[in-house]
Amino acid sequence: MIAKYSFPVVLLLALGTLAYFLNWNLLLSLDFSVVWEYRQVLLKGMLVTLALTACAAVAGLLSGTVLAIACQSNIAPLRWIVIAFVEIWRNTPLLVQLIWIHFALPLVTGINTTALESGVIGITLQAAAYFTEIVRAGIDSVPKGQWEAAYSLALPSWIRWTRIILPPAIRTMIPPLVNLTISFFKGTAILSTLHVSELMTVTNRISNVTFKPVELFSFIAVLYFVVGILMSKGTLRIEYFLQKRER
Repeated sequence: MIAKYSFPVVLLLALGTLAYFLNWNLLLSLDFSVVWEYRQVLLKGMLVTLALTACAAVAGLLSGTVLAIACQSNIAPLRWIVIAFVEIWRNTPLLVQLIWIHFALPLVTGINTTALESGVIGITLQAAAYFTEIVRAGIDSVPKGQWEAAYSLALPSWIRWTRIILPPAIRTMIPPLVNLTISFFKGTAILSTLHVSELMTVTNRISNVTFKPVELFSFIAVLYFVVGILMSKGTLRIEYFLQKRER
């Protein structure tokens, strides 16, 4: 009986403590009309963020699938190259990668890229590295008997991979793939260091003009949260749809 009422009591105490320490004068003075005033600019920033996320997810997944299949190759140097790529891009910060691509790479190659191009390259390469490991794990989860059946039928490589191996592997990969996509959706905020016109950069610029950082950054925090929740719910729908097809 005590345990039944312990959580509500603790919750009420926590809310009461929070309410006591809040600066109510500041909260009551907040003016969120700035969000509506700059709604079109913020919308454009969100669309850029979603486009960057989609680019990272699609290009990263395609590249990661190719690299994961290359990991199954009997050619040792090819496997070593893929492993080196994955380890380098997974174990270095995205911020360092972006700065190196945008500022150091032109000095080495003589090829200049815009901030947007550098951002797309950086986030896509890191996505490819992470997706490679997810796809590789999905491929490894395919039962050995399924592999043996595919080889015993002497199916061409293209048919073997697209019809026998990848379909069941993808079903197991959906949750981690979507979770990683959500992470990259939030991670696009780091592209503000290159002044790519995504949501964080746009919000920061508006904040510098209007001097209302609390209102603006509180709004985009809620926006990131809502989009992340919707993507998570979409994952559940996809899993339910695939399970229904298998029945």
